[in-house]
Amino acid sequence: MIVLAGPSGAGKSRLAARLGLPVVRLDDFYRDLDDPALPRLPSGLADWDHPDSWCLNDALTALRELCTDGVTELPTYDIATSRRTGSHRLELAGNPYLVAEGIFAPEVIEPLQRAGLLAEAICVTQHPTVTFARRLTRDLREGRKSPWVLLTRGLRLMGAQSAVVRHAVAHGCRVLTPDEAYRELALLGTP
Repeated sequence: MIVLAGPSGAGKSRLAARLGLPVVRLDDFYRDLDDPALPRLPSGLADWDHPDSWCLNDALTALRELCTDGVTELPTYDIATSRRTGSHRLELAGNPYLVAEGIFAPEVIEPLQRAGLLAEAICVTQHPTVTFARRLTRDLREGRKSPWVLLTRGLRLMGAQSAVVRHAVAHGCRVLTPDEAYRELALLGTP
């Protein structure tokens, strides 16, 4: 398992797609908006950046199934409506590696390492202003939330980027740019 952590908008999904391996989008394990366990900000909005906003145990179960059985059923999550909209089957199809990526990826590193399933853990990062611009552009294009929510959340995340990186490093990640990570992962025998 290759784990890609890092700030939202840093290039994790793009790097995962570039690798050409099966990908588990950990963000698909977010809780639905009406889930009573979903943390809230003082404003009443959902706190999508809080680790309790997603289902860690469900994600770990799916990752273990992929590594042991080579196949699992994954949720499909729609960020714009803040809910699971279905599911899809993912198969390894003989690939020696798979990628798990998302903002909460650091949380899966230690359990995967204990289970002997971790090949690499990388925190993908870029300059905070680049990450801010890429995240805002993506989120506006995809209509993820209202422009005001995206702008205010984006500014808050830009200020928190160094803490996100420190958290990933504390959980075992090495910090690399997307291009550096791609070059290093190619050495593992990935495309």
